[in-house]
Amino acid sequence: MDKIWLKQYPNGIPAEINIHEYASLKDVFEKSCRKFYPLPAYRNMSVSMRYGELDGLSRDFASYLQNALNLAKGERLAIMLPNLLQYPVVLFGALRAGLTVVNINPLYTARELEHQLRDSGATTIVVLENFAHTLQQVLGNSPVKKVITTQIGDLFPIGKALLTNFVVKHMKKMVKAWSIPGASGLNQALQTGKRHQLKDVALNHDDVAFLQYTGGTTGVAKGAILTHGNMVANLQQVSAWIARDLDEGAETVILPLPLCHVYALTLSFVFIKIGAQSILITNPRDMTGFITDLKKARFTVMIGVNTLYNALLNAPGFSALAAHTLKVTSAGGMAVQRVVAEQWKQVTGVPIIEGYGLTETSPVAISNPLNIIDWTGTIGLPIPSTEVALLDEEGKELPLGSVGEISIRGPQVTRGYWNLPDETTKAFTADGWFRTGDMGFMDEKGYVKITDRKKDMILVSGFNVYPNEVEDVIMMHPGVLEVAVIAAPDKRSGEVVKAVVVRKDPALTAAELTAHCQKQLTGYKVPKIIEFRTEPLPKSNVGKILRRLSDRLQGSSE
Repeated sequence: MDKIWLKQYPNGIPAEINIHEYASLKDVFEKSCRKFYPLPAYRNMSVSMRYGELDGLSRDFASYLQNALNLAKGERLAIMLPNLLQYPVVLFGALRAGLTVVNINPLYTARELEHQLRDSGATTIVVLENFAHTLQQVLGNSPVKKVITTQIGDLFPIGKALLTNFVVKHMKKMVKAWSIPGASGLNQALQTGKRHQLKDVALNHDDVAFLQYTGGTTGVAKGAILTHGNMVANLQQVSAWIARDLDEGAETVILPLPLCHVYALTLSFVFIKIGAQSILITNPRDMTGFITDLKKARFTVMIGVNTLYNALLNAPGFSALAAHTLKVTSAGGMAVQRVVAEQWKQVTGVPIIEGYGLTETSPVAISNPLNIIDWTGTIGLPIPSTEVALLDEEGKELPLGSVGEISIRGPQVTRGYWNLPDETTKAFTADGWFRTGDMGFMDEKGYVKITDRKKDMILVSGFNVYPNEVEDVIMMHPGVLEVAVIAAPDKRSGEVVKAVVVRKDPALTAAELTAHCQKQLTGYKVPKIIEFRTEPLPKSNVGKILRRLSDRLQGSSE
């Protein structure tokens, strides 16, 4: 393969990275804690945690997992937390104990949570009390043996911790009643772990760091196996891509995307490696609070999605504070719109660097270089140690300019799906190309452009929604005869979920169906548009509903 994209690399960017510099993510973390010991590592709600403090607290948590819970290397621990200081403490503690981490979206419904716990085999979970009522509903049907709970203010200084936890606990909208016998508090776990010796666990590239769940074409979420080797490779690749623009121990990063999302997760390791301070935004939808946090920080890097950047551009006060120190703006998860890119450059003085990847690629595989002047309209170039090809249906490579399925090879690509050998086989070609499901082409310089999506996946503000899962939930309603779920364009989130429904019960309303979905699906998966049809939905000769044709039928919206 002729890697034509290498000619477009900025000076100093290597064609290949050294994946053997670090044995594991644990190795990356422990070296950074020693190197940047006195520097701030994370900040949340105006409370900072230095690398030295993070080292000690994560050590205590790892010791608790080993000595109090007797968890062995490779056992699965689930994390159900938003962006709080507790997250890196628990994450790095679990990895130091040699466990495999299962990230869970805190907003998941009981149905979604139960599947992920059962499929992963997680025996321990750390959950914010705000979401413990959801966990309570499924514990009896899960392999979880130990629950560790935490409150928002647990790692704050004592005065702020007491006040924060008191206020949150007495806001009924924030914390619903729950009862989990035998649950332990995180602070109690840390104190217990502090009294014991941490046993060092040898980890290498083949050990599994994460079971990171992504939607499945069958409607069932699949656990992508991300090894320490995958993750080390991707952090090395991204580090090489940004190294010439960022300085060790001198950067302040805004992290508004949830760390349970693979994009924010991997970038957080990159920032640990370079000794940056990461400011965790717990609720970026609270734009007033978000802007307040930004005003307190001389931030140099921000990661996000198109939706977030558009919201910031329209938020009062943002334009006055963004242009002074910002060096790099990174975007992933969904396409960056031209108007947002141009307005961002005008307001901040820096372009949005758009990249591309999937959960299965840890996630970054393609990115625009940091030296671009303006929006390119592409997802960029293959990053170091990454190959990209456009394949036809038979798996044959197509010439430049031809539209085919974007396919990827590299050390960051998953080795497969957890307990799903058939799905793993279908995802790869015989010669090792991972099929992304996205269609596109590569131009004569090596830049890749997405043209269409082969899969029926819907992309809502960077989060994947698979139609089969939503259709399965809608069909549970006794008033539904048929349904097709498709994407509808949306100025704010790029796409939203649209359901085309044939009623069994003529009295069924959109409001009733929405309420049904809200009980079974997390918010971004719930249809925002529901259209009813009176005639049967179009089907293939084997009876499969043809989603795209279903949208062309005449019907009524509610």
